Amino acid sequence: MTKRDYYEVLGVSRNATQDEIKRAYRRLAKRYHPDLNKDNPEEAEERFKELAEAYEVLSDPEKRARYDRFGHEGVGFGERGFTWSDFTHFSDLDDLFGDFFSQFFGGFRESRKKRATPRRGRDLRYDLEITLKEAAFGAEKEIRFRKREICEDCHGSGARSPSDIATCPTCGGTGELRRVSSIGFGQFVSVATCSTCDGKGKIITALCPTCDGKGKVSVERVLSVTIPPGVEEGVQLRVRGGGEVGEGGPGDLYVVIHIAQDELFERSGRDIIFEAPISFVQATLGGEIEVPTLDGREKLHIPPGTQHGTILRLKGKGMPDMRSKQRGDELVRVKIVIPEKLTPRQRELLREFEEEERKKKGSRRGIIGKVIDEVKEII
Repeated sequence: MTKRDYYEVLGVSRNATQDEIKRAYRRLAKRYHPDLNKDNPEEAEERFKELAEAYEVLSDPEKRARYDRFGHEGVGFGERGFTWSDFTHFSDLDDLFGDFFSQFFGGFRESRKKRATPRRGRDLRYDLEITLKEAAFGAEKEIRFRKREICEDCHGSGARSPSDIATCPTCGGTGELRRVSSIGFGQFVSVATCSTCDGKGKIITALCPTCDGKGKVSVERVLSVTIPPGVEEGVQLRVRGGGEVGEGGPGDLYVVIHIAQDELFERSGRDIIFEAPISFVQATLGGEIEVPTLDGREKLHIPPGTQHGTILRLKGKGMPDMRSKQRGDELVRVKIVIPEKLTPRQRELLREFEEEERKKKGSRRGIIGKVIDEVKEII
């Protein structure tokens, strides 16, 4: 029998989009499903199969291109012709015939996948707080945490003894239940995981008293963690195999770094910021002060006429980069401190200084004038 043109079968034009092809197929598949055509199931079955064959080809860009060029010979299904084993788009009809397709195809695939891929153990998280100096130079930190491990008494079986493990009476030890069902266009075997033994094929008749049949117990573990220099807030350090045990291997432990607020320094990327108090005399005349750094105390030159809030830089005294190890800078923010109490002699000197400032041409006052105003208010 001569096959009809696939575009004609679906009732779409040859330049139809993939969405148009899908919509047409879904509409016709619902109309001609054998279970919805009890009066003429054989004809509906043939039409339903014809629609599936056309959709299998036209929904695949590569198959469609071959069909457009060579016709049916370009996408032949062999001497046997098209069968339901060639159809790969059951999921496109799940919402139309969900019970059927999820039971006979989706359920089978999920069951096979579940048995074929053992689960890894659960990953764990540990939040670790460190100091800024530890973040800068790295450290070895000992952490204590609890996790579930295989019970040593039952070796993970969950049974009191090996003789307390029996073959599952529901599935006969296979771990799955099979059912053969007939519908309009053939027979299908559904495969589902046995709910009695959860797919294991075995049941426990007497539970291990140590783990209460779970096969695992909670234990405390101590682990040494290496903190790399330059680590940043929120970085997760992965300890492979440090998580809980599973049939597919152990999970991982993720140590999340939190950096405690430092008494002296504020971090800004690779730079650190320190606020240095100086007197208004040092700000005016300049000089040299000592400031703390991550490496110890360092001398810092204060240029004459330094303004309040000026930032001076100590190169290479900041945080190292985690990857390049190159260090940032320490930014010293100058804070001019005004004395709260003055001696009579200090007041006298400041008034003399103020008088000299007034005599300057242009009466430009600068920062020292502002300082004197503040001092006068204190006085």
